[in-house]
Amino acid sequence: MAIALDALRAYRTRTEHRYTRKDVMLYALGVGLGANEEDLPFVYEQGLRVLPTFGGVLGYPGFWIKEHPELGIDWRKVLNGEQALRLHRPLPVEGEVVGELRVVDVVDKGEGRDCLLYTVRDVRDMQGELLCEVFNTVVLRGHGGFGGPAVRSEPGLAVPERPEREADHVVDFDILPQAALIYRLSGDYNPLHADPGVARQVGFPRAILHGAATWGIAGYVLMREICGGNPERVQSFGARFTSPVFPGETLRTEIWRLDSGAAVFRCSVPARDKVVLDAGGFTFA
Repeated sequence: MAIALDALRAYRTRTEHRYTRKDVMLYALGVGLGANEEDLPFVYEQGLRVLPTFGGVLGYPGFWIKEHPELGIDWRKVLNGEQALRLHRPLPVEGEVVGELRVVDVVDKGEGRDCLLYTVRDVRDMQGELLCEVFNTVVLRGHGGFGGPAVRSEPGLAVPERPEREADHVVDFDILPQAALIYRLSGDYNPLHADPGVARQVGFPRAILHGAATWGIAGYVLMREICGGNPERVQSFGARFTSPVFPGETLRTEIWRLDSGAAVFRCSVPARDKVVLDAGGFTFA
């Protein structure tokens, strides 16, 4: 099956999403919060605060690629390649939003190679005010060679280079063995993250953690270390997914502070000596 390039380029979807305080707390539990008292503001209804990366699941249309076989994509070969978030207002602890997702670019890496799909999702409240923008690069493994463009038509979000020095912060975070099963309840029901049989079909020994969950853990660590745990100081956050993470592993986040309200970071799994998030960027007030 070949990619239907014109249909993919034209793809748009609009998702209305009503969420409650329970959803905010469930998301925080899905990225592993709740083991320490300092996590309490994000998992307890009294004085509840919203993790900035919760914006990544707001107005999310679900596993839309699987629901549209006419686009010519094998959903079993889909991975999240990059994800970034730009915040325009603090996220409310409950409410109703609209997510408008559009495909902004499709890149063909060549026969037998991958295809890169770039999307943007605008998340607005019901009055039309923009809350955040979510940027994704979706990797369609082995889908290249369909005759699409070989390079992006417009540049993506720029990330400063990582300094050639030791990191200013190094933080280890133990991922729950059941993390993927909790995180999927926030809307990403790709069976790759729950069903060992599906994982083995595409070459993994067992179900892997959602890339967006790894991303959410890193976002929490950056917010805690750089912004003193204050979500209202976070302006943008993003990273490239370079290797899968398995539930139960330990995630190490290395952070380099820059001037002018910015930092860069990368995440690794020390037990496997594997970088799993790279080219990470973070801006804050």
